[in-house]
Amino acid sequence: MTALPDLSIEFVQALLPFIAVGFLAQLIDGALGMAFGLITNLMLVGMVGLAPARASANVHLVECFTTAASAISHIIYRNVDWGLLARLAIPGMIGGAAGAYVLSNIDASLARPFVMAYLAGIGVYLLWRAWRLDHGPPRRAPRLVPPLGLVGGFLDAAGGGGWGPIVTSNLLIQGASPRTTIGTVNTAEFLVTMAISVSFVTQLGPEAFSTAVIGLVIGGLLAAPLGAIIASRVPAGRLLVLVGLMLVASSIYSLWLALA
Repeated sequence: MTALPDLSIEFVQALLPFIAVGFLAQLIDGALGMAFGLITNLMLVGMVGLAPARASANVHLVECFTTAASAISHIIYRNVDWGLLARLAIPGMIGGAAGAYVLSNIDASLARPFVMAYLAGIGVYLLWRAWRLDHGPPRRAPRLVPPLGLVGGFLDAAGGGGWGPIVTSNLLIQGASPRTTIGTVNTAEFLVTMAISVSFVTQLGPEAFSTAVIGLVIGGLLAAPLGAIIASRVPAGRLLVLVGLMLVASSIYSLWLALA
């Protein structure tokens, strides 16, 4: 990692935008189970100009801290399904390490437009589910979990983000409870992120990381407890609406960037 500059006023001012982005991204991620990687990765690639592999490496280094804080908060507020967590985390770690290796050595961006279009469609479906929540089928335990964790971990690393949108949305489609799904996915993300970060370090070396991560970490840590509180108190139907809107908006924007 690059040496830290002196804590001058100019350096602190330069960090403020990253702190703000980290706070907003983690607040959304903690409450809805998605978006931290997507928001911060778009900023690092589009505004800072980092290469996709370096941007994903930086995002996942930040997430080692923010997901740990988010996981602790969700555990405290009893938002975690431990059985579901075990079935998600291990395949997610395997997929994440493989995705980091692919992104570090091969251009994996060709598949991103298809993934974003798929997630936009999932968002529309979740909005329909939220509208029919009071009249729809009862909640049920999700069955397709380990393959989902494997694919979610791989695409999260290779695409610079996506664990939450892919895993959370699919578990909700299978009938899982929004509150425990969001808490469990956020908690599993800590383990997946650690595996991805280790893989990136072995492939790119510590010099791939930027000092921008300092601001993102500060903002993310400040917001992590608030996201868990929101997830534990907002009604299930409203959570589905918010998740659906976030998926549609972020996926369409990412799709536009990928095709531009």
